[in-house]
Amino acid sequence: MDYILFLAGVAVTLIGADWLVDGASGLAKRFGVSEFAIGVVIVGLGTSMPELTVSTMGALRGSASIAIGNVTGSNLFNTLLILGVTALISPIAYSAKERRKDMGFNIGASLVLLVFALDAFIFHSAQGILSRAEGIGMLLLFALYIFITFKNDEIEPSSSAESGDAKAQGVLRLGLTVLAGIALLVVGGHLFVERGCNIARQWHVSESVIAMTLMAGGTSLPELATCIVAALKKQDALALGNILGSNIANILLILGCCATITPLGVSPIDLESIAVLPVVGILLWITAFIPKRLQLGRAEGALFVLIYAAYITYAILH
Repeated sequence: MDYILFLAGVAVTLIGADWLVDGASGLAKRFGVSEFAIGVVIVGLGTSMPELTVSTMGALRGSASIAIGNVTGSNLFNTLLILGVTALISPIAYSAKERRKDMGFNIGASLVLLVFALDAFIFHSAQGILSRAEGIGMLLLFALYIFITFKNDEIEPSSSAESGDAKAQGVLRLGLTVLAGIALLVVGGHLFVERGCNIARQWHVSESVIAMTLMAGGTSLPELATCIVAALKKQDALALGNILGSNIANILLILGCCATITPLGVSPIDLESIAVLPVVGILLWITAFIPKRLQLGRAEGALFVLIYAAYITYAILH
């Protein structure tokens, strides 16, 4: 039964990703909003729901490592593995706005988390703490990011055929498609994580391996499925927006909510993974400035996948 439900989780997640991409693209055309902005806000938030569920449950149970480890592991999975695999399928083009604002905000959110986690060294306390005040601060930064995203978004021109097709689809239908896609992603991700952990235990895999691979990878399965579908449909702006939006939401929204609920203690292991996040964000930003490319190509995608494999290997052996 575990194997059947595990495969069912994968299937449900893929269906949900397809619906979410179609609905989000339709909304973008209907309102003249760029696919990137829709990817950042609607798709990015929607695919972050598994992380929100897992991290909030961990915070409520007093397990800060689950909340922090799930977010940091998911963000590394998102940037290195998902964008790497997506670029291998179809190179991801960068726009000037994405390089200037969204990648910068991704790095900034990681640095904010690192500074907040380093308060043990700043204030010479026994353990770093993500306090309620810091949690509220992260939530306010996330609200600012959403405001800036829509305020500076450029209305995309569309052909008459696209405009007529978009008008023919009701907003309600598109909205329900997006909501249904998100619901299937959450259900599929939950089945994947729960049954995957059961299978891992049956094979006597350690809890650390489960946390580093299945937990982070499982809650990021919606992002993986959404990006692959978007890449196959040549909607790379939606794929990149999904990852950047999800990463920013994971840090500022999810950890902000968790820290607001209850202060989160930061262990040395958590601090190590937190410190890697801005490094990976800067690496992604550097690829956007490779001369005459302006895209995350297949070579860079392969490099990202190899870096992720090396990091996971180090984390497990360490």
